[in-house]
Amino acid sequence: MAPFLFLFLLFSSQLVSGMNTKLPSPSYGNLITILSIDGGGIRGLIPAVLLNHLEKSLQAWDKSALLADYFDVIAGTSTGGLMTALLTAPNPQYPTRPLLNTTQVIQFYQNYGPSIFNNENSVWNNSFPGPKYDGKFLQNLASELLQNTRLSETLTNVVIPTFDLKKLHPVIFSNFQLKEVPSFDAKLSDICIGTSAAPTYLPPYYFKNGDTEFNLIDGGVAATNPAMAALTEVIKQQKEKNPYMTRKNSKENINILLLSIGCGTAEAVGVDAQVAEHFSANQWAATGLATGAYDYGSKEMTEFYISTVFPGLQSSDYYLRIQEYNLDPSMAGLDNATAVNLKNLEKVGYNLLNEPVLRKNVATFVPEEEEEWGTNAQALERLAEVLYREKKLRTKRKKSMEKMGRPFIKNVVGQTSY
Repeated sequence: MAPFLFLFLLFSSQLVSGMNTKLPSPSYGNLITILSIDGGGIRGLIPAVLLNHLEKSLQAWDKSALLADYFDVIAGTSTGGLMTALLTAPNPQYPTRPLLNTTQVIQFYQNYGPSIFNNENSVWNNSFPGPKYDGKFLQNLASELLQNTRLSETLTNVVIPTFDLKKLHPVIFSNFQLKEVPSFDAKLSDICIGTSAAPTYLPPYYFKNGDTEFNLIDGGVAATNPAMAALTEVIKQQKEKNPYMTRKNSKENINILLLSIGCGTAEAVGVDAQVAEHFSANQWAATGLATGAYDYGSKEMTEFYISTVFPGLQSSDYYLRIQEYNLDPSMAGLDNATAVNLKNLEKVGYNLLNEPVLRKNVATFVPEEEEEWGTNAQALERLAEVLYREKKLRTKRKKSMEKMGRPFIKNVVGQTSY
């Protein structure tokens, strides 16, 4: 453990935080804003770099801006779930501000990644009992950073998928479900350790919250890309007419803006059916194709659902997915935390900023360039402006309603977007 570094991160977070103006309810605005971060182990450094660019772009409009100030929902699986907690947990020294900003999240991966994935038993292989890493460093680190903070205390709504190994079903830790399922109001540290417990890499995680037992493994078993989980939570709230997510006396749903960021994936290498038909069970396991097919299939179906259903809800201009689809295979490991690989992963993130926005063709599942969007950096900069103007609009409408003392719907009829 590195207590000095921990204290430095918290102290420096205070210095740059400024005063927080909490994001008013979407019921005052035109958009519900969602950020989704994939799972991917140490490759979480890639989305950390991209989110740092977005945060700095927001700070061009609002110098004290941090992501929790501008997103109604932040979702994350596995490493994305850990990042979600770090970006939304209140700083114990300054409770209205998040624990870490995105610059500090990058430092988190660089400083702690090698210790989280430090295998002193270099002779470990798949036949050994138990996971590759004992997980104690991550467990202690999460407990030290997040302390006793619970899900209900996050600065904005979060959605973190996990999977219960005993009950054999997903457990989605979401602020929206706390009223219906109070046992989900667990410590963020427990939730983070659970969603990060990748089978064979880290041990399954058991904990109790009150009388409820949880036996959790990596949220990627249920949703490597948690975007659909986040969308489902929001749409459910709209359907149930949650006043936080819907306009009063209006049948029209508020539009949804979704930013989804991946941790990079190597180009899939398959095998001819004529070859695979002769595989034994051991060969399927040895090649990794059995689990790989499910993994790729799950990710592609999430993209399929979002890209086909999402435009039916509102303009597809409100959906941005950033992913490195041709990651160098040498960087693809979840646990390659060498100094060289950390530097390379960071470089992948910066290179992605200069690459054109891609969108999956859901007929061929081939990424295609979205020419009108420009580069990923340009898309994030435009998104920052949209987020800033949305918050400004909500703040203005909220103040107007409070000043006039009238029902909100009467104050906003006929107003323009921004």
